[in-house]
Amino acid sequence: MTITMQSYSFTWTDPDGTARASAVAYDEISAERRRDELERAGVTDIDRVDVKPGELPTPRT
Repeated sequence: MTITMQSYSFTWTDPDGTARASAVAYDEISAERRRDELERAGVTDIDRVDVKPGELPTPRT
């Protein structure tokens, strides 16, 4: 039996309007913490993105 861990990453918009994307992938618990950090930083349009190993999202344009 193979268990695959789900990984997540984020895209968001900085307060100055710059589109950003995570440079790392997170497990479920770490993703929740990162979302909280992003919200406290005042960013908008936060989207959690399911990613596969070795994959990262690109910023929205």
